[in-house]
Amino acid sequence: MSLAKLLLACSLSLTALTLSSAARADNAPAKATTKKTAKAKPAAKAAEAKPADEDVAEPAVGESAATEFDCELGNKITIYENVNDDAHIALRWKKRLHRLTRVGTTTGAHRFENHVYGLVWIGIPAKGMLLDSKQGRQLANECRNAEQMKPLAANEAAATGTSLQ
Repeated sequence: MSLAKLLLACSLSLTALTLSSAARADNAPAKATTKKTAKAKPAAKAAEAKPADEDVAEPAVGESAATEFDCELGNKITIYENVNDDAHIALRWKKRLHRLTRVGTTTGAHRFENHVYGLVWIGIPAKGMLLDSKQGRQLANECRNAEQMKPLAANEAAATGTSLQ
């Protein structure tokens, strides 16, 4: 008998809940909801478009410090860093200047990305590499600047038995 009372109570509660939600739906104007949704979508698209424009525009490098990297297979990359802006770099690759934005890492590597072109620059103390995230391949590897080349020259000299002095 208690099971029958429980089932009756559940069905009454469900009926009351259905009726109250239907009454609320009838009282709310439908047009206001669709207008709010329609207005929110263009605003969201405009917010997404701004970073893409930033990645597409060629950065100004007039007051930036340039670092040249020599990579394997004869590739060359130039990185322009602005002292006042450590969140971005400009990277010259194949006669084109790209703006890359810093992405945080847990390893301590310097990682910069340009989502529009799919470029990813990863810099570690020993070398740097340029990746194409859209095609999933390396564009340049073993990229080293003059400072990173010094330990290599010292190791090569030690291996041949000559000194650099």
